[in-house]
Amino acid sequence: MIEDLMRERRLKLERYRKSADPYPAEVKRTASVKEAVSAFSKLAKSNKILWLAGRLGAVRAQGGIIFADLKDQNGQIQLIIKKGETDNFDILKETLDIGDFTEVKGTLFKTKRGEKSILAKQARIIAKSLRPLPQNWYGLEDTETRLRKRYLDTIFNPEVKEMFVRKSVFWGAVRDFLKKESFFEVETPVLEGLPGGAEAEPFKTHHNALNRDFYLRISLELPLKKMLVGGYEKVFEIGRIFRNEGIDAEHLQDYTHMEFYWAYANYRDLMKFLPKLFRVVIKKTFGTLKIKNQGREVDWGKPWKTYDYYELFKKHAGLDLNGASDSELRKKADELDLKYEFSAGRGRLIDIIYKKTVRSKLLEPGFLVNPPVEIEPLAKRSAEDPRRVERLQIMAYGTELGKGFSELNDPIDQRERFEAQMALRAKGDKEAQFLDEDFLEAMEYGMPPAAGFGMSERVFSVLMDKPIRETVVFPLMREDKK
Repeated sequence: MIEDLMRERRLKLERYRKSADPYPAEVKRTASVKEAVSAFSKLAKSNKILWLAGRLGAVRAQGGIIFADLKDQNGQIQLIIKKGETDNFDILKETLDIGDFTEVKGTLFKTKRGEKSILAKQARIIAKSLRPLPQNWYGLEDTETRLRKRYLDTIFNPEVKEMFVRKSVFWGAVRDFLKKESFFEVETPVLEGLPGGAEAEPFKTHHNALNRDFYLRISLELPLKKMLVGGYEKVFEIGRIFRNEGIDAEHLQDYTHMEFYWAYANYRDLMKFLPKLFRVVIKKTFGTLKIKNQGREVDWGKPWKTYDYYELFKKHAGLDLNGASDSELRKKADELDLKYEFSAGRGRLIDIIYKKTVRSKLLEPGFLVNPPVEIEPLAKRSAEDPRRVERLQIMAYGTELGKGFSELNDPIDQRERFEAQMALRAKGDKEAQFLDEDFLEAMEYGMPPAAGFGMSERVFSVLMDKPIRETVVFPLMREDKK
């Protein structure tokens, strides 16, 4: 069926091509459809000539008149082409289809039914559609198909199209806020000799010219910290990172991430700064600070709570991390039927138990602070308790929406923690961090006391109350085996 329709459209293409180029390089456009509709009364009264362009929706030919819906990114208007008004009416009548991109020169007027329209003085095809748009796409419930053919999803579902506009506003608001706070935006390499800055399994590739293996970065952290060593005091980056891990409602392998680093600040400074950032970004993106997720409304304008990691772990997991042994942690993980590698260290065990027992309880915006040193190799130890680190996580809706800490700047302590991570890696932990001699050398020159914070596009997906894949324009998919 589709093949027959495409064959018919190809014949129309060849028919049209005899009279004009169906794919011209130059297009005349003096206004968008939205602009034309917004100033309709004034433009119609003045009989001003406009040039519009867009994709055709419904196309209907009735005798000597062609009716069509002309749509561009932000608007729609009725297009009317009359025989005798345009010198190519006959060829247009024979060849126009739904989906064709069309340029039109004309004047605005209202039909007898009061419909805002443009009467064509000239019209031409500027991109012939060879594959017919699906007739039953709107409201399609097959998520896999929608994500695989996102370009159709945005044509037929205005709310999806608007979501990606809103996502652009989200990241723009983050960038604008940081720049107003005197943060300097940088771009660091995607390819790294060693992956660092997070516990995650990296993607590996080979650089032919250098004859060397590289990794796609799993974090933005270490290069940005080197910028602090180099004399910059406030730096940030919004860029792609890559983690070769599982897919679920909150995780992707290829996604946008933001990190900033702030010299002469600590995690307590972050606790004052971050609510301002989130409130500005949320308000600019959604127009309100009251956001629902899975039926639960959260007011981001209210004061944020502070949660102590050890207290909540003891309350919900039943273990005191000040005294709990590794064997007790393994026993608890087994009781909870949690999966973990035999090589999993203390930090990994604590983390998976926390995610099972504690995380879902944290619904209101707040900071989860001061976890054990074993789960954060790059954070500064707490002055009050060296078994803990000065780290915060932004919590809401039962999930993490960002992480920050007082950055470790003691190169000796950092080396020891890297060595501990390498020991875990030797036992089979693929997500344990590498010992990065280049980064340690930079630290040995001296890195100022600093605070750092990172968040991913998970924040946007949670605020949209959607699985993260649905908030990505073109998510990675399994091979389409047709």
